Amino acid sequence: MTQNEALALLKTGANVFLTGEAGSGKTYVINAYTDYLRSHEIDFAVTASTGIASTHIHGMTIHSWSGIGVHQEATEDELKHIAENKYVAKRIKRAKVLIIDEVSMLDGKVLTLVERVCRTVRKLRMPFGGLQVVLVGDFFQLPPISKQGNVIEFAFDSDAWQGLDPEICYLTEQHRQDDKTFLDILSAIRENTFDEMHFESLSERMRSKESLPRDATRLFSHNVNVDTLNTGELRKLPGKTRLFVMAVRGPEVLTDALIRGCLSPERLELKEGAKVMFTKNNVSQGFVNGTLGTVIGFDKETSYPMVKTSDGVCITAEPMEWTIAEGDEIFAKITQIPLRLAWAITIHKSQGVSLDSAVIDLSQAFEYGQGYVALSRVRTLSGVFLLGVNKRAFEVHPIVQAKDVFFRERSLQVTQKRATHSEERRKELEINFIKMCGGKQSKEKKPRIIKKEKGEKSEKPFETLREKHPKAYMKWTKEEDEKLIHLFKRGVQMRELSKVLERKPGAISSRLKKLEQ
Repeated sequence: MTQNEALALLKTGANVFLTGEAGSGKTYVINAYTDYLRSHEIDFAVTASTGIASTHIHGMTIHSWSGIGVHQEATEDELKHIAENKYVAKRIKRAKVLIIDEVSMLDGKVLTLVERVCRTVRKLRMPFGGLQVVLVGDFFQLPPISKQGNVIEFAFDSDAWQGLDPEICYLTEQHRQDDKTFLDILSAIRENTFDEMHFESLSERMRSKESLPRDATRLFSHNVNVDTLNTGELRKLPGKTRLFVMAVRGPEVLTDALIRGCLSPERLELKEGAKVMFTKNNVSQGFVNGTLGTVIGFDKETSYPMVKTSDGVCITAEPMEWTIAEGDEIFAKITQIPLRLAWAITIHKSQGVSLDSAVIDLSQAFEYGQGYVALSRVRTLSGVFLLGVNKRAFEVHPIVQAKDVFFRERSLQVTQKRATHSEERRKELEINFIKMCGGKQSKEKKPRIIKKEKGEKSEKPFETLREKHPKAYMKWTKEEDEKLIHLFKRGVQMRELSKVLERKPGAISSRLKKLEQ
């Protein structure tokens, strides 16, 4: 299935499981869909199974959003108590669409509990209380792990999943890796057909410690290896250590979740010459989560680190925010320089990161999927440098492998079924979903025919202008100013600001200049 086909299905309000190989464009589809929902003023919630994943998508963990916290199961009394939380009830009632990212790492029992909470709060017997549910993930990534370290129920085996019975959108196009040999290796791991030929291709990427590239990030399966290497390399550098301490604001239970999910540490120690990785996206500034570089100095006025990326771009890394928010209401936030030491990171924390090159040590791989996750972080085979491997590294969970065949077949059936729908039928489904959500319909532009008397001057009709920009030429309110500043600082682009604030880009630009004075 293509990205456009998946997006078209989402717009009809169907419950969907969006999956595909690393680099197939799952995040792109979700971003496009949330933009669509915003443009139609449909409330939605973006959540993820882990704190790390939630920071990538600027959302909350599903545990926080649903109010279940650390619960995996609940009695009727406990369920009632959760549902009576006014903040939980407000956001669940308000939402029309629930997106859960990295569902592969979510315990099936947790998904079922979330479903029960939604049904209880919304007082509807339909799955998830009638919400459109969009599950996103790849079950070949790291599996859900219990506190005792045991693999637990996969989400697709849960009662909630069975009741929801989502349409399967299996993305088949590749947008990250452009190396056929490498793609064949990754596909072979997924299909459990990894053989001697594939192993030989990977073996050619084995390197001794002495011949490893100095600028490549190392991926380890254990935290202790990462911490030891990063600390040791930083100490080797001459010069003064600069310390950047994270600023924290909000309830401890929320800020703790943000800190756990943030790739930047609470205490960031840097020196000139330190190898670093950016931990957030800011395309306009020239970096994304995973961009690598070296600290070349510190700004004389602000003391912020100056980083030269591997592409040769020099960037002053200024503090950025990680927040837990709904709409414009921020419940908690942390502020830190969006960097971390990057001589090494764990395979677990590398999920969601795309690297040009990596030194990978799979000699201690202990989980299904670790080898696949580590390799799929890298764009090409030439960027892979192996220190060691073991046989477990390239094994996939047999249940996942069998389920993947089912997902591919179901996705093909969905594509074939959709192909029989006319354009008129597809549009009808989209319009019905927008109406059901209480959203705003797009207005088709129609030429206005205005009869004028001879000699009458033509006037620009405000009605036409305000079809596109409803608040054009209206007085700015204090709330709008605060909203503009907040969104602008978060890096929201002018096109999106224009949509959200319902004003012309020129008016927004002028307002920003005035507010800066």
